[in-house]
Parts: sequence; C-alpha cells; structure tokens
Amino acid sequence: MSIRLGEQAPNFTAKTTEGEIDFHKWMDGKWAMLFSYPEDFTPVCTTELGAVAKLMPEFEKRNTKVIGLSIDSVSVHNEWNKDIDETQCTTMNYHVIGDEESKVSELYDLIHPTSSGKQTIRAVYIVGP
Repeated sequence: MSIRLGEQAPNFTAKTTEGEIDFHKWMDGKWAMLFSYPEDFTPVCTTELGAVAKLMPEFEKRNTKVIGLSIDSVSVHNEWNKDIDETQCTTMNYHVIGDEESKVSELYDLIHPTSSGKQTIRAVYIVGP
C-alpha cells in the first residue's frame, strides 16, 4: 500500500553514494525530496539527475535535502555520477541510494506490481520535517 498524505514517512537505513544514512536522522529537521528512477546510465535518467544537481542551490534555499533511489548498487551509482558530471556539465551533489535488495523501494511502494522487480518506477515524495 502506498503512503498517504499526512502519514509519517517510513524510516529506513540505506547505503548511499555519500555513506550510510538513517533517513529520519539524515533529514535533520529539514524537508526532503526522495525520488526514484528506473535505472542508471539511461539518457532520460542521466538528464533528470543532472537537472536536480543544478537545482540544488534552490532546494537549499528552501531548507530541503534531496536523495535519489534506484535498485542499482552504490558502486554503479558512483561510476554513473562521473558520466552525469561530464555529460550534464554539473557535479553530483546529493545522495543516491543503492537499493539492490529493494528494501526502500518496497517500503515506499516503488516497484510496479507487473514489473520483474528490477526497476523502480518514477516517483517523488516530499517529506516534511
């Protein structure tokens, strides 16, 4: 079942490109935008993540942290970050969760019921402090 407006966002611990986090502690009293995408190294996802990196000063002005998620591993994310930096003329400046076991994806209902379970759907959660 998906999360409903007004419910507390589920907490989780996860490995990210910037180290392991506890989601609620990582938020540290700020807003958070958690977004998912299908997989690394695709043209559309590369463009999306680069655009978010370029918008980070605007998120920071609004007291908002950003974190991405896919089922690819952190090591794959780190390799992809280099490609994003180069092709999108930016620097990846936010966490990306490696959710290889789909724990966060299942917690946030990010796997389409008819998929093979290997790709997360495109989704965005705005989580209040």
